[in-house]
Amino acid sequence: MINILFCGNDGVFDGMLTCALSILRRTETREPFSFYVFTMDVSRIKDNYVPISDEKMSFFTDVIKQYNSENTAKKIDVTELYEAEFKGCPNEGAYCSPYTLIRLFADKVDEMPDKVLYLDIDVMFNRDVRLLYDVNVEDYEYAAARDHYGKYLISPNYVNAGVLLFNLRRMKETGLLEKARALIKTKKLTFADQSAIIRSTTKKKMLPQKFNDQKFLHKNTVVRHFSKRLFWLPYPHTDNIKQWHVSRVHKVFGYYCFDDVLYEYIYLKEKFNRER
Repeated sequence: MINILFCGNDGVFDGMLTCALSILRRTETREPFSFYVFTMDVSRIKDNYVPISDEKMSFFTDVIKQYNSENTAKKIDVTELYEAEFKGCPNEGAYCSPYTLIRLFADKVDEMPDKVLYLDIDVMFNRDVRLLYDVNVEDYEYAAARDHYGKYLISPNYVNAGVLLFNLRRMKETGLLEKARALIKTKKLTFADQSAIIRSTTKKKMLPQKFNDQKFLHKNTVVRHFSKRLFWLPYPHTDNIKQWHVSRVHKVFGYYCFDDVLYEYIYLKEKFNRER
């Protein structure tokens, strides 16, 4: 079983769908996938901070089962865990949203497997997921690639937490996530959960940049992370183009290699909206 973890509110559907389709289309394996989705209701903070709907989860499940009938998807509501641990904490207004914090509960959810690949929903696989998932992390808490900007501005081995291959068994032994949660509850951190994970790490495995390319797409890129990035032309500015912004992926990046995935996504999204 290949285990994937997503986190987010009801708005992560486009990212989940495009990312999962890229994995399923680029991977040649008969081994089934198990997708876990951590979600919660914190609409007390913002009206749209609600869990991903059962309707969307059911549709997502039907899609992944078309690739392999043994594929599964499970929605896990962590509202109670969040409210008990993080309600009113200094990082509740995190740079993205409180949903960036909930992967820190992976060790407290009983059904989570020992090995799981955490993915931000704005990533696309350009090559077989097994190139990443089969990395040996037996002696490490997790494996991650360097952050494109952080490796220059902060530290040479500063990692980006948008793609993390978790060894949950080892993380439970070292208490990494427990230590990270303690930091989240007590200190305001620049990058919230990412900072907490990095500060709590005992031993990580550094991955080549091709496993989390945040700025460019190369022939050997395994994961293209559509995170916010700096553009120099026509003037210095940042932009946050996601993979489901199909016309902008074409126009700004000039990427057409994901079209098989993105056109299926467009068809499925229209199908979902019709059925609603």
